[in-house]
Amino acid sequence: MEETIIICEQQGEGVSVITLNRPKVRNALNAELRKQMAEIFIQLNDDPETKAIVLTGGDKVFAAGADINDFLTAKTVDVYLRQSERYWDAITNCRKPIIAAVNGYALGGGCELAMHADIIVAGKSATFGQPEIKIGLMPGAGGTQRLFRAIGKHKAMKMVLTGDMISATEADQMGLVSEVVDDKMTITRAIEIAKQLAGYSPIALTQIKEVASLGIDMPLQGALALERKAFQILFDTEDQKEGAKAFLEKRSANYKGQ
Repeated sequence: MEETIIICEQQGEGVSVITLNRPKVRNALNAELRKQMAEIFIQLNDDPETKAIVLTGGDKVFAAGADINDFLTAKTVDVYLRQSERYWDAITNCRKPIIAAVNGYALGGGCELAMHADIIVAGKSATFGQPEIKIGLMPGAGGTQRLFRAIGKHKAMKMVLTGDMISATEADQMGLVSEVVDDKMTITRAIEIAKQLAGYSPIALTQIKEVASLGIDMPLQGALALERKAFQILFDTEDQKEGAKAFLEKRSANYKGQ
């Protein structure tokens, strides 16, 4: 039977869970896994029943990086022609909130994958790192960009130049993760957050994610103008009126994404 390398399940209440499933190789991110993951994110992005997405590698490991065997013979043109950036773009361009549930190793491409999420819930066993330097390489999917934006130049530079790993506690102190929980609670907590988000207006969630992602690379005044315009636009949605009315009536809002 063909190996099922990614499992996608509906958890109900608007939440979908994507689980990497290559435990024998610590969920190494080979080309086929990245391709399937991209296809799933594209499908969920267009799925009206999915309001939030949880991404996990399971209870033991998130993803220990790329498949090193592939690096032994690959040439520049081989890597270039793969255009693997399109697989990452499918995650970057997903309009739904993404919560990464990280247990065990999140190294190299695994760390970069976690950083594609909007929220990272780390188990106490989680270990983060960009060890590419140790095999004569460098990060190639955001490790020198997203990491620097998340924790600042000097902490990030130490990680990418030394290849040293950091614990979940260190990652939390640096601001790389959103929160740290017991390992047995990591996925449960991520789903809990996803269900909370799924109960909000999907239009407002999308606008927050879009403005935050675009604004980080803009001059402050331009980013503030972008935020202001998005804020103003939301007043024309039915969800905004429903939210205000529900608040005043002291009941749960019934958001419809309209």
